[in-house]
Amino acid sequence: MNSRSEKISLRIVMAQLDFLVGAVDANADRVIEACAEARDGLAADVIVFPELTLTGYPPEDLLLRPHFIEQVEQAVERLRGQISGIMAVVGYPLQEDGKLFNVAAVMQGGEITGLYRKQHLPNYGVFDEKRYFEAGTEPCVVSVAGTSLGITICEDIWVDGPACQAATAGAAILVNINASPFHTGKRDEREEMLARRARNSERPVVYVNLVGGQDELVFDGGSFVVDAAGTVTQHAPACETGLYPVDFTSGGQPVPAECVPALPETAAVYAALVLGVRDYINKNGFGGAVLGLSGGIDSALTLTIAVDAIGAERVSVVTMPSRYTADMSNEDARAEAELLGVDCHEISIELPFASFLEVLAGSFEGTQPDTTEENIQARCRGIILMALSNKQGRILLTTGNKSEMSVGYATLYGDMAGGYAPIKDVPKLLVYRLADYRNSLGRVIPQRVIDRPPSAELAPDQTDADSLPPYEILDPVLERYIEQDEAVEDIIAAGFDGAVVRRVAGLVDRNEYKRRQAPPGVRITRRAFGRDRRYPITSGYQNFQNRGD
Repeated sequence: MNSRSEKISLRIVMAQLDFLVGAVDANADRVIEACAEARDGLAADVIVFPELTLTGYPPEDLLLRPHFIEQVEQAVERLRGQISGIMAVVGYPLQEDGKLFNVAAVMQGGEITGLYRKQHLPNYGVFDEKRYFEAGTEPCVVSVAGTSLGITICEDIWVDGPACQAATAGAAILVNINASPFHTGKRDEREEMLARRARNSERPVVYVNLVGGQDELVFDGGSFVVDAAGTVTQHAPACETGLYPVDFTSGGQPVPAECVPALPETAAVYAALVLGVRDYINKNGFGGAVLGLSGGIDSALTLTIAVDAIGAERVSVVTMPSRYTADMSNEDARAEAELLGVDCHEISIELPFASFLEVLAGSFEGTQPDTTEENIQARCRGIILMALSNKQGRILLTTGNKSEMSVGYATLYGDMAGGYAPIKDVPKLLVYRLADYRNSLGRVIPQRVIDRPPSAELAPDQTDADSLPPYEILDPVLERYIEQDEAVEDIIAAGFDGAVVRRVAGLVDRNEYKRRQAPPGVRITRRAFGRDRRYPITSGYQNFQNRGD
């Protein structure tokens, strides 16, 4: 038994854990194990789990399946019978009178002694809760160890109502369970928001967050505590699972404990990318990963993420040179593979490329080489990579970045072929910063890869700048147009060249059909392609006047 000071009247454990969507029985098992560990090893009075603990988050249309809800009901009954000697706050979907609620149940002594129904259902960005749930209206306050806890769920803490409602109902401490996904700057947002809520309600708040990757989303944990003045008194690490005890004095104030410092932004993004890739591969049962290594910065960064996620022994790479591949590309690709300790094989695409050109010679007669021939090369590589993926039982990771995906600088069924896209939401300039950051931990990407101008190497002496504006211009325009939804004329008014902005916006709009066919990838910005940004493929909308300067 882990004893505690006589001055401590209440110990709450933040169960910052990773729950697999749909694995109701396994998630229930993990709850039971954590309850025993918190009770016996940490001398806890209360253990608090994340939002929708039993189903994982987001369960999406699994919630529409009656059998799934029955599984949840059976798991709840099992928890009631097996949780003892500790109060547990557990999230799950509750079916009542034909309505479904997102609830937090307070379980102790074989009974559910409190039930909170989420009041504010987010329906923006990646959230779609109004599709499934009805909103609750009442507070939930429970007593434990001589004090009272007010329970809320995720979005409820972002507005004043539920927190003040719980305080008015007698809560001395607010407990908020979450499934809050990562994006850049999210830690600061959470801390500022929770500080306001604590001050407004004049109550300390315990914020418990889910951790783990789920398709495009990464839940970064980072559970924390603020006192009634809004000061952070304890902070768990990001992107790590664990049970974190929080002690309160008899006066209901949190005892200051370890505050894990915030990671710098680039480091936080890298950690989220690694976690997202690891969980996608492992949770979906892939034996490992394979990818094409070109000697360029994008594939180099993707490889380092994959190795850091699942280990070098589970990753293999292949170089696929053509008549246009520079010697330095082959050299740098082999050098990185050696630095990271991964298996590297070379398969030239010259023979299949030449064969396709021969087969198509009659159909191409009288035409000049253009992007058609470039795309054939990319598709030759796609076939080879998919074959290796099938044969090895390893997922193919694509290596395209957000800047390229935004403007369609990618080939369908070529470099877009694959099962997961680790840097799909990473703009090109951030790719460079991430590469530098990873090298600061130990050099794994040859410096020449970072320094040389980027190129698809599908034509003689080709560089990205032949087809796209410089990334120093392109990325800020894309951020304004995609993430901030700024109108073209407003972007131009901000000082960007009109012709460039109109061209970029047109490329973004025209290439929705490509992005719709791209594999999922880790979301790290406020507006990723996929759940965040749902635009029609067929559309007559124009966000700009089609005219010159």
